[in-house]
Amino acid sequence: MDKNWYAVYTKPRLEKKIAETLSKMNFENYCPLNTAFRQPKERKKNIQEPLFSSYVFVKANENELFQIRSIDGIINFVYWLHKPVVISNEEISAIKNFLNEHNYARLEKSLITGNDKTKTTNGALMHIENDMSDTSKKVVKVLLPSLGYTMTAQVEKQNVKIIVNKPSVDHAAI
Repeated sequence: MDKNWYAVYTKPRLEKKIAETLSKMNFENYCPLNTAFRQPKERKKNIQEPLFSSYVFVKANENELFQIRSIDGIINFVYWLHKPVVISNEEISAIKNFLNEHNYARLEKSLITGNDKTKTTNGALMHIENDMSDTSKKVVKVLLPSLGYTMTAQVEKQNVKIIVNKPSVDHAAI
């Protein structure tokens, strides 16, 4: 049976522990960690914290979902239309590549309404096609449609090319 990536929703601040438990049970999993800057009292320090609050990704087949759901600390799978959301390998790879190349990543909830289909031609997100919600001189927002989030990456604009330019719709004319 084919295995897919799923997102499990965890109790707060248990993401790393859940990832460790899944590993001990021989489930391939991914808890994306982001470098964050904290300044408690008089010292400054960088820490590694989960990029997605209360989410861990796990690769499993449908027969293993009940076993995973029963792990202490997992609330449930992330659902869409009454089914656990399947996350594409490309999205997991894009997250991994993004975090390998960029510190202090930003993540925002998004309404998936990109205007242009683009392809990054250089850097961590190379060869990943995405609907882009915004491009500026050095910032590209990469949509993660199955998760409803946007990751922000600092890349040079010359490393991004538009491969399909969708015409904008003039709602006043309709």
